[in-house]
Amino acid sequence: MLVEQIWTGNAYRNYNYLIACPHTGEAIAIDPLESQMCFDKAKDNGWNITKILNTHEHGDHTGGNINLSNLTGATIMAHKGASGNIPGMSKSLSEGDIIKVGKELELEVLDTPGHTMTHICLLSKTDKPAIFSGDTLFNAGAGNCHNGGHPEQLYETFFKQFKNLSDNTLIYPGHDYLENNLKFTLDREPTNIQAQELLNSIKNNFKPGSIITNLEIENNINTFFRLSNTIIIDKLREEFPELPSKPSQKEVFLLLRQLRNKW
Repeated sequence: MLVEQIWTGNAYRNYNYLIACPHTGEAIAIDPLESQMCFDKAKDNGWNITKILNTHEHGDHTGGNINLSNLTGATIMAHKGASGNIPGMSKSLSEGDIIKVGKELELEVLDTPGHTMTHICLLSKTDKPAIFSGDTLFNAGAGNCHNGGHPEQLYETFFKQFKNLSDNTLIYPGHDYLENNLKFTLDREPTNIQAQELLNSIKNNFKPGSIITNLEIENNINTFFRLSNTIIIDKLREEFPELPSKPSQKEVFLLLRQLRNKW
């Protein structure tokens, strides 16, 4: 599997992706907002984009669909429930569907509601797995639920979908929010050495796309995976004194998401 992470440089800090079969050069474009950038990068690499996939219906992920489809003839795919909100969509996807790209590349569709209720992620079926997580899972963070989502569904996605993935699964999110997410982690858990070290390393010379985390790293630096941590729980109780002495992971997740909305 060949991956190009395309930094758009826009105000939303979007990443677009190309995933290509190394044997045939056939490629799929993920959330290609900057359609010309995606087309040019594929051309530079000698790849042929035959499929376009949107992780969800928000315009900063779907805005390049029509132009890229016109340039390449690619089929546009998304969650079956999003058909009325995806420009040019002609193929519906459901949990467990396998998208084949080229000779042997296979990508599994995960139904991952929360950021929106018709959000999907892609999991590569490769020796080194990777998840293309859209706006559900970010480096050191979790998606918001402001525009058509629900935090309880986001929790269920984290702990029914992501919890079962292998630690070496690479994370390819839809945006770069790494620095701010690490600062939130340290606000909630000031003694998190791994988060502090990573934050220190990116403050002066970070380039978007230069750091690719995996789930093992996320379990150490992402507050939304650290729901049994006593420091996080104790600090939550300072602001939510009604929190039980032994809260459920779901209670902790929902309160963290609430705080992150205003942080």
